Amino acid sequence: MIDFSEEQLQRYSRHILLADVGVEGQARLAEARVLVVGAGGLGAPVCLYLAAAGVGTIGIVDADCVEISNLQRQICHFTHNIGDAKADSAREKMLAINPEITVNVHYEYLRADNVLGIIGGYDFVVEGTDNFPAKFLVNDACIMAKVPFCHGGILRFRGQAMTVIPGESACYRCVFREPPPPDAVPSCSEAGVLGAIAGMLGSIQAAETLKFITGAGRLLTDALLTFDAKDMEFRKIPLSCQEDCPVCGEAPEIDSLIDYEQGGCALAGA
Repeated sequence: MIDFSEEQLQRYSRHILLADVGVEGQARLAEARVLVVGAGGLGAPVCLYLAAAGVGTIGIVDADCVEISNLQRQICHFTHNIGDAKADSAREKMLAINPEITVNVHYEYLRADNVLGIIGGYDFVVEGTDNFPAKFLVNDACIMAKVPFCHGGILRFRGQAMTVIPGESACYRCVFREPPPPDAVPSCSEAGVLGAIAGMLGSIQAAETLKFITGAGRLLTDALLTFDAKDMEFRKIPLSCQEDCPVCGEAPEIDSLIDYEQGGCALAGA
């Protein structure tokens, strides 16, 4: 077990006080490796909370640069970061919160030919992408590589999340079989999104990540959590593994990764 310094014990004292976390749980966090796909509306709060929690190694996958329209919800990016790589901007704030962690940056978009090589070095993946092709790619790659992950999406006033443990729980394709046609649904840039929704959903994803690492509580597996912040209504929809799922079913039809045509996402990482 890690021998924490007095300063570290103070930094993580509110975790250590929790009976379900304690010193052992905090040590697991320090040894964990988590990949955050997308440093946007969802990835921004996820990155900050994971850094603050002391997750030892955090990877960020994002090839975009900060734009002024991002600042309404992507809280790890500041005005002075406009034009900077999002991955660098996020890394700057994460290390300012906790200089003891390691932040790896991947300045690229995930594709069928690179995703397995990237996610293979991590224990858990947080999916906060802004389009359907990327969401399906992350799901399929994580199922094939047997890497647990948490899906998240937001649009307007709504959000949804689910956690997937390959081989044990329902996956994204058990619920959504394939991406809709390009331009069939609006993107956040077309339909809008309440900024605070990103913080709500990103915090849920961060909590799922910390629970997975520490073993505390019950994960959001075999369920799709949805909420509508307009009326502040939450709903948990029960799910189950589908025998005919094309990627995790009994006779998978998908045995190689697919780069779908890019399109908007009804519930995106924004």
